Amino acid sequence: MPKKNNISDSKIVNSQRKSVHPTRIMIEKVSPEIDSGAFPIKRTIGENVVVEANIFVEGHDEIAAVLLYRTAKERDWQEADMKPLGNDRWAGSFPIKKEEDYFYSIRAFVDKFNTWRLSLEKKIADAQDVSVDLKIGIQIIEEMKERIKSEEEIKMLNVCINELKKNKNINIVLPLLANEDLLEVTGKNFNVHNSVVYDKELKVTVERKLALFSSWYEFFPRSWGTKPGKHGSLKDCEELFPEIARMGFDVIYLPPIYPVGEKNRKGANNSVDCKKSEPGCPWAIGSKDGGHKAIHPELGNLASFKSFIKKAKEFNLEIALDLAYQCSPDHPYVKEHPEWFKWRPDGKIQYAENPPKKYEDVLPINFETDDAENLWEELKSVVLFWIEQGVYIFRVDNPHTKPFLFWDWLISEIKKDHPDTIFLSESFTRPSVMYRLAKGGFSQSYTYFTWRNTKQEFIEYLTELTQTEVAEYFRPNFWPNTPDILPEHLQYGGRPAFIMRAVLAATLSSNFGIYGPVFELCVADAIAGKEEYLNSEKYEIKQWDWNKEGHLKDVLARLNKIRKENPALQITRNIRFCETNNDCLLSYYKATADYSNIILVVVNLDPYHTQIGHLKIPLDELGIEKNRTYLAHDLLSGDKYIWQGDTNYIELNPQVASAHIIRIKQHMRREQDFDYFM
Repeated sequence: MPKKNNISDSKIVNSQRKSVHPTRIMIEKVSPEIDSGAFPIKRTIGENVVVEANIFVEGHDEIAAVLLYRTAKERDWQEADMKPLGNDRWAGSFPIKKEEDYFYSIRAFVDKFNTWRLSLEKKIADAQDVSVDLKIGIQIIEEMKERIKSEEEIKMLNVCINELKKNKNINIVLPLLANEDLLEVTGKNFNVHNSVVYDKELKVTVERKLALFSSWYEFFPRSWGTKPGKHGSLKDCEELFPEIARMGFDVIYLPPIYPVGEKNRKGANNSVDCKKSEPGCPWAIGSKDGGHKAIHPELGNLASFKSFIKKAKEFNLEIALDLAYQCSPDHPYVKEHPEWFKWRPDGKIQYAENPPKKYEDVLPINFETDDAENLWEELKSVVLFWIEQGVYIFRVDNPHTKPFLFWDWLISEIKKDHPDTIFLSESFTRPSVMYRLAKGGFSQSYTYFTWRNTKQEFIEYLTELTQTEVAEYFRPNFWPNTPDILPEHLQYGGRPAFIMRAVLAATLSSNFGIYGPVFELCVADAIAGKEEYLNSEKYEIKQWDWNKEGHLKDVLARLNKIRKENPALQITRNIRFCETNNDCLLSYYKATADYSNIILVVVNLDPYHTQIGHLKIPLDELGIEKNRTYLAHDLLSGDKYIWQGDTNYIELNPQVASAHIIRIKQHMRREQDFDYFM
């Protein structure tokens, strides 16, 4: 149970450093502490915050430490004991119980009572005269009594003092001094003036559960018209909700639904030659019909959008919008605020480029404008506008091309009044840039998962994401494909490759998404020599046969069901890898903190050939006795096995099954085993 600190001032951290009493105890290398406390760590309700630090003092005095924590709305600190790990390293933890931001710090103090008690034990063991030492102990306890208000605790200390004064039977005194109740009283009633508090209050940003655990489904609304080639509407797309919900997704992500620009509109396959009938790219935002606060007329209007959101809620689906801060040459901003864009020496406006790529239909916003204050406020108003319509999730397009300080400010401003808002960073760039965006407030982030293929690559990358400081602030969202990316392994691996990547995305990360129905139908037609879709939906209205033979809807439904029924898969940080003697077999497990739910995954990374090998299961880590049998239930196939020992044979034919997702349960009694198989 958390304990209330006997000092209620929430500014205790700073006050202690200014104490007239000299500081003896050192508190160093606190973890987690992101960039010297400049950025918060991230958590959701139900997660713990584990804090470690080097805590030490000169000489041989015993010390003790407590972890201080409180919510941002609370004044009083609560305390959790810190335990020594060895070599001056200490650790403690506290749970996140409220959907509010938290703060934490560390208090350490010289434990005069314990220092005296342990010294007394050593002297008694050496048959030394301890008569003076007993008097010293009485002085320490009498001093402590002055700080205690509890009559019950004072009574306990008086009993101890009386026994020390008798000084007759040392064998009685020593067990009394080691009594756990007594040590608890002496441990919490230390002299504040002899303590030190770490000089920073470190922050925990707490977000709703969906930030930690979510399944995203992306589709282009315009491709779901009632007739082939006809532009779909939001109303048409409401018919998709039952099937998307059946597949177990909880977030529907829509590419930009704003009016599409006409000037320099791109045609099929990003061609500059655009036919009149071609719809253009949704990321070329803005036309005579409006900008970022309008809806493309063929999709509907604000009334139909609100109906769309309302209908989605009936299926427990939440809508995520694309937030792309860029404009077509037709965007109203261009005429109203030309100073928000870059102009070339030839008098033409600068369109977006990433050589050799050209985006003539898109204008980047100039964040170096002299009118930056008004620009920032207007961009913030875009987010607030859609929040008013009922949107609380934003997939942010290319945030790495806008200033970090802008995102720090924007996300902070939005969350002041709308803390439930979730921002997904769509940034495929250098690691330091992706990580800085996450530190600045993005709830989730796209990753390099799409380009990790080998066993070693997965182990190294997931270790970086989950076992280093990165895990404290960077929440990965794994996508096997996007409208911009058709990776080579999906181009050539066929249906087994799509299943394999879906299993990896859904079980490696607690957040994952797919660009469907392209993914479900295993669409693999690419532009020669590129990781880009041929005849991309970004530039065309498509017609999808959702029930085409070979679709993956049932596979995805199974995966999402497994995820929702097994809490171990609803966290990313808990992944641990297992040994296999085949580099094509990747294995890992995830478990809840109490090991009541253990999920073991084995994936064949080769979509062409059957792979066999032996899997070594770390039974000691899982608390499974080596001489006991345990149940292995494959949640994908439904097969059930009785295993024993830490080594088991694995054989995966990708044409039959690309992976095992196994729930492990140790046998308890034979009757229970029988019930389990019924």
